[in-house]
Amino acid sequence: MAGLYVDMSALGRILLAEADASAIAKALASYEEQWSSELVTVELGRLGKVYGLQADAQQLLANLRLVRITTPRLRSAAAIEPTEVRTLDAIHLGAATALHKSGTVSAVLTFDGHLQAGCQHHGNPRRGASGLTKLSNLPSNIERIARRR
Repeated sequence: MAGLYVDMSALGRILLAEADASAIAKALASYEEQWSSELVTVELGRLGKVYGLQADAQQLLANLRLVRITTPRLRSAAAIEPTEVRTLDAIHLGAATALHKSGTVSAVLTFDGHLQAGCQHHGNPRRGASGLTKLSNLPSNIERIARRR
């Protein structure tokens, strides 16, 4: 099975142990590989710092395969359609689209409306946590973070 691309809107919900964190974590676990852009290192790191959850943020990052941010990828993100996609989300959209085209990921997990629209524009299947029902073993550190409430 191809992997899943996940952005900060989903990972942040796990880190902050929001009500749907367990469902999101199970959705992630239903894929052999979880991908994101290196950008999420900064996004999760900053959110972890604000809430004193740096160790949990690092554990979430440890489970991800990261797409490097390179000059060509930044140029691609600058030009990517649709124009409604915000700057940082354009980096995620470019990474997710490239991974989808290569067959590396089969879906994108995001709760961001602009990124969802960008995925639709590029034919990237989008998933919400409730739409992913196949479950597998949840990595214990993600389960612990998601259930800490």
